[in-house]
Amino acid sequence: MTKQPIVVAPDTSAVEAYERMRDHNVHRLPVVESDGRLVGMITRSDIEGAVSFQRSEKGWHEARFALAGTVVEEVMTKQPVSVLADASMKEAVSILLQRHLSGLPVVEGDVLVGIISETDVYRLVLKLCEE
Repeated sequence: MTKQPIVVAPDTSAVEAYERMRDHNVHRLPVVESDGRLVGMITRSDIEGAVSFQRSEKGWHEARFALAGTVVEEVMTKQPVSVLADASMKEAVSILLQRHLSGLPVVEGDVLVGIISETDVYRLVLKLCEE
């Protein structure tokens, strides 16, 4: 699990969220309130789907203009699938597989404490193979 994942608030601009994902080379961000409560997930695809998006620098500049005024809350997935912090890795991986997810927020109650990504699962597999 990645502790203290990069997050955004619901009122963050969609442009800022996209640029944060790009700058940190991640494809999804948990959306949290100021008290740490998980309220959604946003992906690059969510943002790209909000506008006609072309994968080029020119396309991004046009998309930025089209996204002006759009905030994360408008395009995020509300009430995302999550897993409790005391769940086993087997449970988490089962949820990832069954739901075809690439990232799974980890919560204590409704407060985000981490995220399990495909990369975390790959690291675990490598570690187990080395043992």
